[in-house]
This record gives sequence, C-alpha cells and structure tokens, in this order.
Amino acid sequence: MEDNILVTTTNNLPGYEIVEVYGEVFGLIVRSRNIFGNIGASFRTVFGGEVKGYTKLLANTREEALERLRAEAAAKGANAVLMMRFDSGDIGGVMNEVVAYGTAVKVKPGKSSPGI
Repeated sequence: MEDNILVTTTNNLPGYEIVEVYGEVFGLIVRSRNIFGNIGASFRTVFGGEVKGYTKLLANTREEALERLRAEAAAKGANAVLMMRFDSGDIGGVMNEVVAYGTAVKVKPGKSSPGI
C-alpha cells in the first residue's frame, strides 16, 4: 500500500485536487558506520575523494526514510505527501540522522488528470 503513496517536493499536484489534509508526517533514521568504515573515511579526508561507503550508506538511509514517510502517510489515510524535504544531521560525530518530512494529504484526480 505504501508504494501507492505519491511523494512530491511541490506545494500542489497539478491535475489533482486536495480533498483532505492530514498534517505533517516524517520518516526518521539514525545510522552509524562500523569502526573499519570510519577508519577508511578518515584516510579519505587526508587524501581527498569520494567516500563511497558513506555515499551508499546515506543513499540507502534516504530511501528507508522515504519508506517510513510513506508508511506514516498511509497509516493516516493519505494517498500523497506534498512538500517533501530531507534534513540530516550529525550526532556525536559517530552517527548520522536523516529525516524525510512533508504534508500528508488525500488527493483525487481533477478533470484533466489520468488518476492516481
């Protein structure tokens, strides 16, 4: 069911009418790397370049945050999330938090929309 939740960064959804607003929803993940990954990342800061392990970790973390966002929206009865944003932060220098947040709404197709 969560796969049917449309998520957009826009304030509205062209071709659709908002029929109900459920309010803010979010998906939060806090992750840390293992000690070996942190050592490898430390070497990258000396020599430069992309830290591919962290890039992959953060990309996966964003996807999981979106999954949690969709699940929370579905639990409220929404079929879309508008104005979705990501935010992230560092916790104690060893963990990273990623949150996806937005406004859960129920939309219905407008006259010119193919449907959701």
